[in-house]
Formats: sequence, structure tokens, C-alpha cells
Amino acid sequence: MALGPVSWRASCILGVLWMLSCGAGASGADAGSRGVGSQMPPQLEIGSKSDGIRYAQHQGSPADCWEVRTQNSSKWCHFIWTTPDCQMDSGFLNYLNGVFCVFPPGLLPLVVTLYALWLLYLFLILGVTAEKFFCPNLSAISTNLRLAHNVAGVTFLAFGNGAPDVFSAVVAFSDPRTAGLAIGALFGAGVFVTTVVAGGIALLKPFTVASRPFLRDAIFYMVAVFLTFTMLYFRRITLAGALSYLGLYIFYVLTVVICTWIHKRQRGEGLSPAGSGQPDRASDPEDEDSLSSSVHREEYEEEYRPLLPSEEGTLQILTNSMNPLDRRKWRRKSCYWRFLKVFKMPVEFVMLLTVPVVDPDQEDHNWKRPLNCLHLITSPLVCILTLKSGAYGLYKIQGVFPVWGLGILIGAFLAAIVFCTTKNEEPPKYHCVFAFLGFLASALWINAVATEVVNVLRTLGVVFQLSNTVLGLTLLAWGNSIGDTFSDLTMARHGYPRMAFAACFGGIIFNMLVGVGLGCLLQMTSGQLMVKLELDGLLVWILAGALGLSLVFSFITVPAQCFQLGRGYGVCLLLYYLAFLTVALLTEFKVIQLPAL
Repeated sequence: MALGPVSWRASCILGVLWMLSCGAGASGADAGSRGVGSQMPPQLEIGSKSDGIRYAQHQGSPADCWEVRTQNSSKWCHFIWTTPDCQMDSGFLNYLNGVFCVFPPGLLPLVVTLYALWLLYLFLILGVTAEKFFCPNLSAISTNLRLAHNVAGVTFLAFGNGAPDVFSAVVAFSDPRTAGLAIGALFGAGVFVTTVVAGGIALLKPFTVASRPFLRDAIFYMVAVFLTFTMLYFRRITLAGALSYLGLYIFYVLTVVICTWIHKRQRGEGLSPAGSGQPDRASDPEDEDSLSSSVHREEYEEEYRPLLPSEEGTLQILTNSMNPLDRRKWRRKSCYWRFLKVFKMPVEFVMLLTVPVVDPDQEDHNWKRPLNCLHLITSPLVCILTLKSGAYGLYKIQGVFPVWGLGILIGAFLAAIVFCTTKNEEPPKYHCVFAFLGFLASALWINAVATEVVNVLRTLGVVFQLSNTVLGLTLLAWGNSIGDTFSDLTMARHGYPRMAFAACFGGIIFNMLVGVGLGCLLQMTSGQLMVKLELDGLLVWILAGALGLSLVFSFITVPAQCFQLGRGYGVCLLLYYLAFLTVALLTEFKVIQLPAL
């Protein structure tokens, strides 16, 4: 997931958060004021415990964490520590404790600003990890397994592109209090991608849609939305429901494989018109620039290539392979690229140190002997310390020896064997195993960062008294969709609008089916065979209805235009998203409400 222009997005988000924080701080002094954006609980009863401390209690139900803003500021910290709903069972940092206990109430706007900046940096970490470490290892695994391109596209490639969305959903579903984040993010990202991104593609480059793939993906996506709508209606997801999500995705993969096989067979027998298999390449003046730049780059690298061949030493290989900065590329790039690179370098350095990457396109498959041996120590250590936020890694065997110490000993033993039996110049035959190790380490990194993202968003929801659903359909959905937006629009601008448009519908199917199915299935492994959904009233139904209506709109209008999409279609989709976002925010702030719900 490549991040786009972070600077202006950061200023917009920070401005909104600052105004909300100041407004919330002004209203927080009213102890009996209503909560903004979420339904007020039943009438509070003020009681007293034996120690004389006042506490708020529902009539027959425990207090919600967002009620902390209705308390006097002097009691914020006590409320956070004594309310079960405020306890964060996962993650490395307790963000609620930082807001309400560490800093004084007068610095609340500053703390919110720091949290917003940290949230942006977490999205940056997700993007770098998924793009440069998770996806290349998935590509290497699919190459080693010799999977067909269509199978790899709807499995490994879809998993790589949707890793932030899927892991965020899995983490959010692990706690019933944050399940609304997962629902809001998956539905919100679906509405965003199928309207804003698809509409932007049509505006940039009018094109002809590949009819059969579009109809297939649209039908499967509508079935997935209907399945989710049913689960929301019953407010629970059973084991059969979770398995139905995964089963529907397996059926989708089989359908793609069978349809592709039939299409190739028809093309081989001459039954299919020429050129229908691949998207048409449109002429673009930027292509010539990119071609000339690649030629200049090859000449530039040839100029700096040493005249006499020289072998790098082991220490030199280790130093160069751990350096995330290419000085020659630094000189050629713009100031904006350099500014963003400065923030990426710490993340890239940590990832280079802990995550091996296998690249089948390179001659040596990216074999770095000293660094790969070091990975045998650092990668298992990362897996141990990031799983369940280090709960298992800090466990001591028989109360004496820690698990992380055992992992270091085993890794050091394997690293010594690999170092003594391999050479710097030639990768071993088992080098592909490092791709699986890199996949596991990068996946756990993404899962750990996604946990922090969910916790920060939940904290912001408590501070601003916003529902998890609206945070999911805005901040979380936008953050996870940045990469899809810029990659699809860039692909369309360079002459592949059909491929970019297909990615809008095909990739998001994986996120919803696997995100909900896998998230609920992992939650059920804790002993309960049912995941209860705590919905945020009318907003969830507006979100689900908006996604279903956008799919029906495209399913009807695209064939009605004979699959010829122009700028009018793009404008309609953009206006639809603006209308949906307006209705969703008005519903969140109780301007639109139905008494019956």
C-alpha cells in the first residue's frame, strides 16, 4: 500500500480533530450532557460506594467507556481504571491511559494531535510493510508453488493488496467492542473504492469494461453484502456463518479459475474475438517519458558500474543490504520523495533487519548470506514478541527460562549451520524457505501495527464520543484504501483502465469475505462458537444499504451503457459518495434519526 500525499491529508485530519477536541472539551464539563454520535444509555443512577467515590451505573448494565467525558475531569483516570469497557486487552500501548491519566486535561488537544500523527505513521508502516516485504514474499511463494496467474491473482495477490484491511478486520473482530470498526471499515472501504476510485478511473480514461469479469465480480460482491446484511440483522455470526464467508470465497476462486479456463479454450478454438483477453493499451505520452527514463537509468547504472569485477566481503554485504537508502536514487528524486523517504527509512531499516525477502526476478533471488543468517534469529524473535503483543514471548518455561530466549538459541544454531554450509555468491537450494519465513514475519508485523491502529481509533472514538462505525467508514477505510486509490488511478492514467476497474470490484471481495470470515473464525477459537455484534443503530444500516445500492447501480447502469463507461458515469459515482458521506455524518450527529431504531 503506497501512501499518497500525506501532508495535505494530515493537515485536514488534524484540523478536524483539533476542532472536535476543543468542542468536546467545552461540552465535557456538563456532567449530564448527551453523548455526541452514539445513543445515550438509559437514565444514569448516581450511587456511592463504601469509599465515598461517586460512580455512574446503568440500570442493569455496566457503564460504557465513552461516558468518561461526561464525568468531572478530576475523575477521568479513576473511571478509566475501574470501568471494564475501557480495558485494552491487546496492543503494546494503553492509549486511553495516556489521554486520561498521563497528561492533564488542559493538554487534551495536544494529545489528540500527537495521536493523529501517530495514526498517520502507523498507516505509513502498514504501507511500507505490505508493499516492500509482504507482497514480494507472497509473489515468491506463488512462483515456487507454480500457481497459475489467475489463481495467484485472486489468492496471494489479493491477500497482499488487502493485507491491511484483512488484518485490521481480524483485530477488530477479536473484541466485540471494536467489531463496529471492522464493519465500518469493510463497508466504508467498499463504498469508497466502488464509487470514488471507480468514478475517478472513468473520469481519467473513458473505456470499455470487460463484461463477463465485471458481471461475475459484481454478483459475488452483492451476495457477500447480502450475507453480511443477514448477519447484521440477527446481530451475531455463528460458526456456520463464518464458514459460509470462507466457502463463498473458495467458490469465487473456483469460478474465476473455471471461467478463465473456458475463456482460454474458446480463444484457442477461435471462438472468442481477438483482443478480449487483455485490456487495451491506450497511447499515453507519459509512457515515452517512462521509457526514456528507464533507458537513462540503465545508462546511469552502467556508468557507475566498476571496470574490474570485485567480490564484496561478508561485512560489506551485510552493511549494504541493511541500508534502506540508495544515494543515486536520492539525487534523482524530488524534494517530496525525499521528505517521505526520511520517515520511511526507520521502518525500512527495522523491516530489512527482521524480514527476509525472496525476489525470483533477481539473478541471485535477493540472497544476502550474512543478512539471511541474521534473519534466522531476528524473524522468529519478531514472531514471538508480536504474537498476542508478546504475551507468549514473555512466558517463562517452568518459571525459569523465557520463550524469547529459547527462540534466540534455536535461531542462532540454525544461522550457524546455514552460514557454514553456504556461499555469498550462490543461494542455496532451500532459499525459497526464507520466503515463507518472511511472509510469516511480515504478516505478524502487519497484525501488530493493525492492532495499534484499532486501539488508536477506539481511543479517538472515546475522546470525541464517536461510534466505532463512523471511525471505521472514515479514517480506517480511507487509510487502508489509499494504496488502492493511487495504484488504480495510476494504472488507469498509464493506459490500463479496464484492469484498474476490475481491481475495484475483485480485490474488495477478498477483503470482505476473508476479513469477516477469518476474523470471526479466529475469535471462535477462544471457546465461544458465536460472535455477537454490537451495532451502532441506524448508521450501520445506512452503511450496508449504501454499499448494496452502489453495487446495484453499477450492475444496472454499466450493461445499460453497453459497457462503455464515460465521464458522466464517474461524476454520478462521486456525487453518490458525497451524498452517502453526508447522510452518514448527519446520522452520526443525530441530525437524522429514527425513533423506532
